[in-house]
Amino acid sequence: MASQAVRKAAMTDTPDGLLAPATVGVGAVRYTARLHTSFDSVKLLWRRFEATGLCTGHQGFDWVTGIAERLMPKSAVLLVVEVNDAATGVPVMLLPLMRRRALGHYVIEWLSCGVCDYSAPLLADTRPWTTQSADAAWAAVRAVLPPADRIHVAGIPQEIHGVANPLALLSASRDSIQIASGLAMDGDPETLIKRICKASFSKNFHKHCRRFEQMGGLALVEAETPAMVEQHFATLLELRLNRFRELGRFDLLTQAPVVEFYRAAALRGLSDGSVRLFGLRVGDAWLASIYVLIKQGTLHALLLGIDQDAVPNVSPGLTTIGKLMMWARSQGLDYFDLSVGSQGYKQHIGASSAVLAELCQAMTLKGRGATAYIRLRGKTELYVRSRPALFKAVQGVMRRMRRLKN
Repeated sequence: MASQAVRKAAMTDTPDGLLAPATVGVGAVRYTARLHTSFDSVKLLWRRFEATGLCTGHQGFDWVTGIAERLMPKSAVLLVVEVNDAATGVPVMLLPLMRRRALGHYVIEWLSCGVCDYSAPLLADTRPWTTQSADAAWAAVRAVLPPADRIHVAGIPQEIHGVANPLALLSASRDSIQIASGLAMDGDPETLIKRICKASFSKNFHKHCRRFEQMGGLALVEAETPAMVEQHFATLLELRLNRFRELGRFDLLTQAPVVEFYRAAALRGLSDGSVRLFGLRVGDAWLASIYVLIKQGTLHALLLGIDQDAVPNVSPGLTTIGKLMMWARSQGLDYFDLSVGSQGYKQHIGASSAVLAELCQAMTLKGRGATAYIRLRGKTELYVRSRPALFKAVQGVMRRMRRLKN
């Protein structure tokens, strides 16, 4: 009966796109939650959190509204949950979610649609979170969410700009098989690579730069006009898809809506610098292009396209990353995020890695079945990855299958 009452309250609409609030407490910690089904009713608060709170580039208002407009399934429902301190009424957190149908059941998940590396709430300030306070806030969130068979949130970072991520602290959260990597940056940009990267990377980087300079000049060029954005993005698309076809790997950029999302975001980013495109030019040729997000002192490297075969024994990709790190430091940025994945080049650079968390909660029999499948799939993938020979063999099979499909 209590469950039915909560659901009934959660589905009662108010005129401005808000749904009825719920108050939940664990011990002395109490929170209220409101469910927004429209960006209009939460835009001002979202912008305030971006300006004065903690927010990753993947949860910027323009980025997330672009996802909803271009990538969210038409039948899906937007769910933005506002969490407030019950004692003061002060907003403390925003979580962008969505509810969609998936293989005969309903799932509530992060509003990502494949273009957010991280699932991190927007936080009002740097107040510390504990498992107890995180569980209390999540209970308030759960109370206003509509009925669903399961909740699945992947890609949860352990921290948000040095503050413990409440989602990672939840009693129900578990470590996933995903790893994120990055480097803290400080000091003089000109000596950055030598100081913070591995000696082997620093040596190769400077050797590659000299080789490229001998070929007619080397420049990392930022796209600063709509025409340059279009040129850099077209180069990125061509280089990346050619490379992925050659490797037999899947890439989201084979999907037209995803391409349009990234292109539109890059053009929109010209106004505030939150989304940027860079190209590595050697002489008159473009050998690499990279797409990045910038938010609160962090550069998130998202998409990299390279012409790996243009110059033997020289890496335009690593050269681009090194040059971009120096540029980022010259702009006062203090963290270079190399995104999700355990690719060897990240360790070669000298990046530190952290395991991402995952939240899987089932509410119905259908949800339990889907959650059990997800966990089994994760365990199977972890087993394969832990055995290099088997992992290499599976990768080879998948590549051959994708090449045949292409």
